[in-house]
Amino acid sequence: MMSELSAALEAALVRELLGHYALENEQRFGGKLRFPVIALSTSARRLGQWIGATRRLELSRTLVFERPWLEITSVLEHEMAHQYVEEVLGITDETAHGETFRKVCEQRGIDARAAGAPVASDGPDGDRVLERIRKLLALAGSDNQHEAEAAMRRAHELMLRHNIEHVPTGYEVRHLGDPRRRTNRVESDVMGLLSECFFVKVIRVPVYLAREAKHGAVYEITGTHANVEMAAHVYAFLLATADRLWRENRADARVRSGRDRFPYQSGVIRGFRDKLVAERTELRGSGLVWVGDSQLDRFYRARHPRITTRSRRVRVNAAHSAGREAGRTVVLHKPVAHGPSGGSRLLRG
Repeated sequence: MMSELSAALEAALVRELLGHYALENEQRFGGKLRFPVIALSTSARRLGQWIGATRRLELSRTLVFERPWLEITSVLEHEMAHQYVEEVLGITDETAHGETFRKVCEQRGIDARAAGAPVASDGPDGDRVLERIRKLLALAGSDNQHEAEAAMRRAHELMLRHNIEHVPTGYEVRHLGDPRRRTNRVESDVMGLLSECFFVKVIRVPVYLAREAKHGAVYEITGTHANVEMAAHVYAFLLATADRLWRENRADARVRSGRDRFPYQSGVIRGFRDKLVAERTELRGSGLVWVGDSQLDRFYRARHPRITTRSRRVRVNAAHSAGREAGRTVVLHKPVAHGPSGGSRLLRG
């Protein structure tokens, strides 16, 4: 029975990989690649391999059944880049990860290292900034409201200054959320906040759960290592805080029933956004003006050349207004090790 189940799972997974190959071929490689044989290997040494002589693209069985979909597809896309260099560009006299290969990867937002999901290092400066932010957020957990607010504002200023002055050397990609459940308006509001105020790009992407042969969706965030770490913390912190405030304020007359949960929690996120926007306006007066990161824009567009956007209505009622008031008092503070991000690596305390 187990062997039959494994065979069925493997067949379903290969079909899924073929579908992803077709999509990426069309979107990132202009449909120029010819379908190879996609197979799973028992290799413990290689995550993936393009074998031009037999037109075979192999992925490690351990990779595809043990690692997240982001890492699986990153390796697949890496091997597609090898195929493109060999079969489309006809380059055979360079090393496997030579100049042409690196350029093909850079132009398409693909990790040239083939080590799984794209991970960036901000270097010593980024590490120092993360450590200083960690200490400020620890202070922001103080019972002294004035001290807590001052620490959060200082952390906000430090993040803004770092992003204005720091020249990125690479970008990291991370998935947040539980692919087994549907998103809700609160999570969507948090993601909008991350995109607006925390220097990352956000998109909802489909994923495949190989061991369950099921589809799901998660949020993908992209940015420098420091910004991805910070955004992952904010995501977990705000979801937990919105839930806590909902439970603590059920006695509020404006919260009439359980149906007001999402409007209230959405209001919390909007209220916290109001607070950040006001702080950002004050910092602009001191000359700290964020004009965006054009390199990140290009990397993001290379990863997602066909982006669709959707708008939605926000239900504003008394519960939403109550949540918004509570959100304006929220102080972003000490990092958490685990949260609603499904075990994502977060800023450690």
